Amino acid sequence: MNTIIDLFSYDFFVNALWASFFAALSCGIIGTYIVSRRIVFVSGGITHSSFGGIGIGYFLGWNPLLGAAIFAVLSALGIQFFSQKAKVREDSSIAIWWSLGMAIGIIFIYMSPGYAPNLMSYLFGSILAVTITEIWFMAALSLFLLLIFITFYRTILYIAFDEDFAKTTGLPVGLINYLLISLIAVTIVLNIRVVGIILILSLLTLPQATANLFTKDFKKMIGFSVLFAFLGSFIGLLISFYVDIPSGASIIFTLVVLFGLMKISSVVYSRSQLKNE
Repeated sequence: MNTIIDLFSYDFFVNALWASFFAALSCGIIGTYIVSRRIVFVSGGITHSSFGGIGIGYFLGWNPLLGAAIFAVLSALGIQFFSQKAKVREDSSIAIWWSLGMAIGIIFIYMSPGYAPNLMSYLFGSILAVTITEIWFMAALSLFLLLIFITFYRTILYIAFDEDFAKTTGLPVGLINYLLISLIAVTIVLNIRVVGIILILSLLTLPQATANLFTKDFKKMIGFSVLFAFLGSFIGLLISFYVDIPSGASIIFTLVVLFGLMKISSVVYSRSQLKNE
């Protein structure tokens, strides 16, 4: 059996490790905003609507992720527009785009010529099959997210916790909302290969839930989320390789176990502090 050091001699493992790092960075940043803003359900709608773009991509002979990115961004903007301008209830708007994306994806995959494509890597992830090109896109996204959050940090912070106050101070709330919802869509699509459509929402929320056990500070929460996301992804990747199980499920299972262990540790620590007092 290969040792951990031996694994670094395989290109596919090194690629998967880089993908884990950039996935942790992008999901740690944007996921903190999602959790703080309490729009997890919105993100779930965008995630599943992206399946429509995958179907269209297969039908037109495009890269499925390109189709997914376009459709996810349009769905994200559609959800935002429907709920804010068209006065449609947010949960109804999410359900509309969610079901529309899934329906379109199924229709176009069925209409695609030849054999039906294998969608397992898009539904459940296949981090060991991530390409160099996809890693470069993930790196570019992570860098762009860092620049956006550094440049507009105070505005994003206000919007995440008190949008009404942000509006009264004259901040460009509408513009930032559309920008961030688009970045959520792109982040989801570029990380589909890591854990898949079915499980990507967990990568955007579990590390943040774990980080929230240790801090309520937005900036620190981003740092802890990136750390826990990478730790869970790396350990899950190793488990996947050695046990020969799907990588996406292994990563999410590891993140859940990590959350459970951190939660137990925090409870034990709190009780010991109370006893000492």
